[in-house]
Amino acid sequence: MKYNNENHLITKNEVGKIIFKECYITGEFKLRSGIVSNEYFDKYQFETNSFLLYSISKILLRKIQREQIFNPGLFAGLETGGIPIVTMLSYLTGLKCVFIRKQKKEYGTQKLAEGPPVNDERLIIIEDVITTGGQVAKSVINLRELGAKINKAFCIIDREQGGKENLKKIGVNLYSLFTMEELKKLGE
Repeated sequence: MKYNNENHLITKNEVGKIIFKECYITGEFKLRSGIVSNEYFDKYQFETNSFLLYSISKILLRKIQREQIFNPGLFAGLETGGIPIVTMLSYLTGLKCVFIRKQKKEYGTQKLAEGPPVNDERLIIIEDVITTGGQVAKSVINLRELGAKINKAFCIIDREQGGKENLKKIGVNLYSLFTMEELKKLGE
Protein backbone atom coordinates (compact mmCIF):
# COMPACT_ATOMS: atom_id res chain seq x y z
CA MET A 1 0.00 0.00 0.00
CA LYS A 2 1.40 3.39 -0.96
CA TYR A 3 0.80 6.64 0.89
CA ASN A 4 1.44 9.97 -0.80
CA ASN A 5 0.64 12.50 1.89
CA GLU A 6 3.31 12.11 4.57
CA ASN A 7 1.78 14.96 6.59
CA HIS A 8 -1.50 13.07 7.00
CA LEU A 9 -1.41 11.53 10.48
CA ILE A 10 -3.82 8.64 10.58
CA THR A 11 -5.74 7.50 13.65
CA LYS A 12 -4.84 4.56 15.85
CA ASN A 13 -7.70 2.49 14.41
CA GLU A 14 -6.63 3.31 10.85
CA VAL A 15 -3.08 2.27 11.72
CA GLY A 16 -4.39 -0.97 13.25
CA LYS A 17 -6.38 -1.77 10.11
CA ILE A 18 -3.31 -1.18 7.95
CA ILE A 19 -1.09 -3.28 10.23
CA PHE A 20 -3.59 -6.12 10.01
CA LYS A 21 -3.93 -5.85 6.23
CA GLU A 22 -0.20 -5.51 5.55
CA CYS A 23 1.28 -7.72 8.28
CA TYR A 24 -1.12 -10.48 9.33
CA ILE A 25 -0.43 -13.86 7.76
CA THR A 26 -1.46 -17.42 8.52
CA GLY A 27 0.46 -20.66 8.22
CA GLU A 28 2.80 -22.41 10.65
CA PHE A 29 5.34 -20.18 12.35
CA LYS A 30 7.85 -20.84 15.12
CA LEU A 31 8.07 -17.76 17.32
CA ARG A 32 11.21 -16.56 19.15
CA SER A 33 9.66 -17.95 22.34
CA GLY A 34 9.63 -21.43 20.75
CA ILE A 35 5.83 -21.44 20.56
CA VAL A 36 4.38 -22.61 17.24
CA SER A 37 1.55 -20.40 15.99
CA ASN A 38 -0.78 -20.47 13.01
CA GLU A 39 -0.96 -16.65 13.07
CA TYR A 40 1.88 -14.22 12.58
CA PHE A 41 2.43 -10.49 12.25
CA ASP A 42 5.26 -9.79 9.81
CA LYS A 43 6.34 -6.65 11.66
CA TYR A 44 8.95 -5.82 9.04
CA GLN A 45 6.08 -4.78 6.80
CA PHE A 46 5.40 -1.81 9.10
CA GLU A 47 9.01 -1.23 10.15
CA THR A 48 10.18 -0.82 6.56
CA ASN A 49 7.27 1.43 5.53
CA SER A 50 8.37 4.94 6.54
CA PHE A 51 4.85 6.41 6.58
CA LEU A 52 3.44 3.60 8.70
CA LEU A 53 6.48 3.61 11.01
CA TYR A 54 6.12 7.39 11.43
CA SER A 55 2.38 7.05 12.20
CA ILE A 56 2.95 4.22 14.68
CA SER A 57 5.70 6.20 16.41
CA LYS A 58 3.54 9.33 16.70
CA ILE A 59 0.72 7.28 18.27
CA LEU A 60 3.18 5.49 20.56
CA LEU A 61 4.63 8.82 21.65
CA ARG A 62 1.14 10.07 22.57
CA LYS A 63 0.59 6.89 24.62
CA ILE A 64 3.89 7.41 26.45
CA GLN A 65 2.89 11.01 27.20
CA ARG A 66 -0.62 9.94 28.33
CA GLU A 67 0.90 7.49 30.78
CA GLN A 68 2.69 10.53 32.27
CA ILE A 69 6.02 8.80 32.10
CA PHE A 70 7.63 10.99 29.52
CA ASN A 71 10.87 11.48 31.39
CA PRO A 72 13.11 8.74 30.05
CA GLY A 73 16.80 9.32 29.77
CA LEU A 74 16.87 7.13 26.67
CA PHE A 75 14.58 5.08 24.48
CA ALA A 76 16.04 1.58 24.28
CA GLY A 77 15.23 -0.48 21.19
CA LEU A 78 15.75 -4.22 21.21
CA GLU A 79 17.52 -5.80 18.27
CA THR A 80 16.15 -5.85 15.58
CA GLY A 81 12.50 -4.85 15.76
CA GLY A 82 12.73 -2.09 18.35
CA ILE A 83 15.55 -0.26 16.59
CA PRO A 84 13.56 1.45 13.80
CA ILE A 85 10.90 2.49 16.34
CA VAL A 86 13.35 4.07 18.80
CA THR A 87 15.14 5.79 15.96
CA MET A 88 11.85 7.41 14.92
CA LEU A 89 10.99 8.27 18.55
CA SER A 90 14.42 9.87 18.90
CA TYR A 91 13.78 11.91 15.75
CA LEU A 92 10.34 13.02 17.00
CA THR A 93 11.49 13.99 20.50
CA GLY A 94 15.14 14.96 20.17
CA LEU A 95 15.99 12.41 22.88
CA LYS A 96 18.86 10.02 22.30
CA CYS A 97 18.24 6.34 21.88
CA VAL A 98 20.25 3.20 22.46
CA PHE A 99 20.23 -0.06 20.51
CA ILE A 100 20.19 -3.22 22.62
CA ARG A 101 21.82 -6.39 21.31
CA LYS A 102 20.47 -9.84 22.20
CA GLN A 103 23.91 -10.54 23.62
CA LYS A 104 27.11 -8.58 24.06
CA LYS A 105 29.14 -8.63 20.87
CA GLU A 106 32.40 -10.52 21.09
CA TYR A 107 34.51 -8.14 19.02
CA GLY A 108 35.23 -4.43 18.70
CA THR A 109 33.79 -2.51 21.64
CA GLN A 110 32.11 -5.68 23.01
CA LYS A 111 28.95 -3.78 23.99
CA LEU A 112 25.46 -4.97 24.79
CA ALA A 113 24.04 -1.45 24.48
CA GLU A 114 25.14 0.54 21.43
CA GLY A 115 25.01 4.30 21.69
CA PRO A 116 25.26 6.52 24.76
CA PRO A 117 26.14 4.97 28.15
CA VAL A 118 23.18 3.48 30.06
CA ASN A 119 24.65 3.55 33.58
CA ASP A 120 22.30 5.57 35.85
CA GLU A 121 20.00 6.32 32.89
CA ARG A 122 16.25 5.79 32.98
CA LEU A 123 15.36 3.65 29.96
CA ILE A 124 12.04 2.89 28.30
CA ILE A 125 12.31 -0.43 26.51
CA ILE A 126 10.67 -0.50 23.06
CA GLU A 127 9.87 -3.73 21.21
CA ASP A 128 7.76 -4.44 18.15
CA VAL A 129 5.94 -7.68 19.08
CA ILE A 130 5.88 -9.41 22.47
CA THR A 131 4.73 -12.97 23.07
CA THR A 132 6.14 -14.26 26.37
CA GLY A 133 8.47 -11.32 27.01
CA GLY A 134 11.47 -13.63 27.35
CA GLN A 135 13.96 -11.57 25.35
CA VAL A 136 12.76 -8.33 26.92
CA ALA A 137 13.21 -9.81 30.40
CA LYS A 138 16.74 -11.02 29.55
CA SER A 139 17.65 -7.62 28.15
CA VAL A 140 16.24 -5.79 31.18
CA ILE A 141 18.26 -7.96 33.56
CA ASN A 142 21.44 -7.41 31.52
CA LEU A 143 20.84 -3.66 31.29
CA ARG A 144 20.18 -3.39 35.02
CA GLU A 145 23.54 -5.10 35.60
CA LEU A 146 25.03 -2.20 33.61
CA GLY A 147 23.32 0.27 35.97
CA ALA A 148 20.26 1.19 33.88
CA LYS A 149 16.97 1.99 35.59
CA ILE A 150 14.06 0.23 33.88
CA ASN A 151 10.45 -0.25 34.92
CA LYS A 152 8.52 0.43 31.68
CA ALA A 153 8.34 -1.32 28.32
CA PHE A 154 6.20 -0.55 25.29
CA CYS A 155 5.39 -2.72 22.32
CA ILE A 156 3.37 -2.27 19.17
CA ILE A 157 1.68 -5.70 19.36
CA ASP A 158 1.12 -7.82 22.48
CA ARG A 159 0.27 -11.38 21.47
CA GLU A 160 -1.15 -11.82 25.01
CA GLN A 161 0.70 -15.05 25.72
CA GLY A 162 2.20 -14.15 29.10
CA GLY A 163 4.53 -11.29 28.24
CA LYS A 164 2.80 -8.70 30.44
CA GLU A 165 2.69 -11.07 33.42
CA ASN A 166 6.28 -12.29 32.96
CA LEU A 167 7.64 -8.75 32.79
CA LYS A 168 5.62 -7.73 35.87
CA LYS A 169 7.55 -10.42 37.79
CA ILE A 170 10.78 -8.46 37.23
CA GLY A 171 9.21 -5.07 37.99
CA VAL A 172 8.49 -3.94 34.43
CA ASN A 173 5.07 -2.66 33.36
CA LEU A 174 4.23 -3.49 29.75
CA TYR A 175 2.08 -1.14 27.66
CA SER A 176 0.98 -2.02 24.15
CA LEU A 177 -0.54 -0.08 21.28
CA PHE A 178 -2.50 -3.14 20.19
CA THR A 179 -3.24 -6.62 21.35
CA MET A 180 -3.44 -9.35 18.77
CA GLU A 181 -7.19 -9.61 19.36
CA GLU A 182 -7.68 -5.86 18.84
CA LEU A 183 -5.86 -6.05 15.50
CA LYS A 184 -7.91 -9.05 14.41
CA LYS A 185 -11.15 -7.18 15.21
CA LEU A 186 -9.94 -4.13 13.26
CA GLY A 187 -9.10 -6.41 10.35
CA GLU A 188 -12.62 -7.83 10.08
